Amino acid sequence: MHPVTTALLLVNVAVFVLQGVIGDELILEFALWPLGARSRHLAPNELGHFELWQLLTSSVLHGSPSHLFLNMFALWMFGRDVEQLLGSWRFLQLYLGSVLSAAVVQLAVVSYTAGPEPYPTIGASGGVFGVLLAFGALFPRRILILLFPPIPMPAWLFVLLYGLVELASGVTGTQSGIAHFAHLGGMLGAALVLARWRRQERRRA
Repeated sequence: MHPVTTALLLVNVAVFVLQGVIGDELILEFALWPLGARSRHLAPNELGHFELWQLLTSSVLHGSPSHLFLNMFALWMFGRDVEQLLGSWRFLQLYLGSVLSAAVVQLAVVSYTAGPEPYPTIGASGGVFGVLLAFGALFPRRILILLFPPIPMPAWLFVLLYGLVELASGVTGTQSGIAHFAHLGGMLGAALVLARWRRQERRRA
């Protein structure tokens, strides 16, 4: 039983359906906009701007069915084992901590680099990458197989290489349109949460 993973899947799918009904209004209000952003990309008479709740709400918005599918597939694949080991309450803390950390890092980067017409950030990737890092830390010897090319490797190595690729892509600006620093921020948040729990356990020992 994985109630939090299941609930997150359902919420993300439900919000995506709602996006199809309501349209860009949800993006304007709930996507993560850079500080000081004023964008007319979505509607000529409406402006996107930063609000505090966007640090969380942006994580349940997605730009396309494939964007939603990839995030939810990864959450389902890795989240079940992490939730089963940590328990639902700790798993929820880990996920939300990753989402918030991802949003803060992304906000800092895009607010500094945003041009005259900034774009918002959406997607559950920050939380998913936090879950991925937790999976690598908690199941380091579990074998994962890359899709392209199909190379088996332990989970800790997979996570390390994925993190390095994200860092390189973010620094070099490759694959524009992908929030690489949000992914790294999600990993950072999960690492901080896991480290905090380990310190608490050592004090109780």
